[in-house]
Amino acid sequence: MTAKTFSPLAPPSRVLLGPGPSDVAPSVLRALSAPTVGHLDPYFLGVMDEVRAMLRVAFGTANTITMPMSGTGSAGMETLFVNLVEPGDRVLVGVNGVFGGRMAEVARRCGAEVTTVDAPWGRPLDPDDLRKATQGARFDAVAIVHAETSTGALTSLEGMRALADSCGALLLVDAVTSLGGVPIDVDTHGVDAIYSGTQKCLSCPPGLAPISLSERAMAKLKARKSKPQSWYLDLELIGSYWGSERAYHHTAPINMLYALHEALRLVIEEGLEARFARHRRHATALAAGLRAMGLELPVPEASRLPPLTLVAIPEGVEDAPVRKALLERYGLEIGGGLGDFKGRAWRIGLMGAASTPRNVMLCLTALAETLASAGYRVAGDPIAAAGAAL
Repeated sequence: MTAKTFSPLAPPSRVLLGPGPSDVAPSVLRALSAPTVGHLDPYFLGVMDEVRAMLRVAFGTANTITMPMSGTGSAGMETLFVNLVEPGDRVLVGVNGVFGGRMAEVARRCGAEVTTVDAPWGRPLDPDDLRKATQGARFDAVAIVHAETSTGALTSLEGMRALADSCGALLLVDAVTSLGGVPIDVDTHGVDAIYSGTQKCLSCPPGLAPISLSERAMAKLKARKSKPQSWYLDLELIGSYWGSERAYHHTAPINMLYALHEALRLVIEEGLEARFARHRRHATALAAGLRAMGLELPVPEASRLPPLTLVAIPEGVEDAPVRKALLERYGLEIGGGLGDFKGRAWRIGLMGAASTPRNVMLCLTALAETLASAGYRVAGDPIAAAGAAL
């Protein structure tokens, strides 16, 4: 049989303004192409130490167990649950979108007795509803999504520690779309375990899941009656590799960790407060331009996630043709809706390296022209509105 010949890869250049992955800075891409060394090479061990130190800054924590897991953000979710939840544990999960639902499903697969507290999609979780569910009950874990990627709704972490304490629970948090884009402050808010992904506001390619666990969470892990169901995600085993022992567990994705090192270096060089302000400023300008076009933003401004804006699709306009036109005509990607918003909304991300005035104006211009060609009457001047906000 004759072997087929294949051409070298030549990916198109895109502007990634969807829910992730986000645009990757050139220096991060260069880091990916640096020479590969062994996963126990002294140079690489130094890289690992610096990645952990920078992740602590990004998370706002002094937790010893702070490191990236080999896998995407979903691997971070699995890591927390398979290590901290045992069969028979009682877990309370706030669900206001796709990813709260996934947390509940993962907890069930760990053998937990799961109670869910639902909120409307596009709204933050209501602390009072969570509090009602914990009254007179004991839970082993309370799990919430800080930034719900499926809707762009941001749930405040304020008061969640007291809520977890009231029912004797660990506090678990999904920060996939908030790390590096909005304040998290793990230690200030008393978060016991948190996970994220590299491909959102950190603007690193997908493939790693930063996590951090408190001493309270590690005590729960050490007190388990049985070993975690996943060998690959067992934090005691992996912790021995990332800790002082450097015990072999699996071959780390060396070049991805180079990339994360550079992405985190850029975060710290910019400064967290400046970075958060940049995301807020550009999200405000985008929202002003979208409203000027007569488009509805389903998430209330007070709980809107700056790195990700949900936009209602106007009546008479089809979802997929608009996104296809944006990609083909402008090389610009935005995301479709999920769950309750499937076919009803778009998700526009201004994350990390993609959160720029240029991208705000490009997105508004391209979307206005595409909607006009689809027969939608653009109400006002989105560029003037965004410019005023900037």
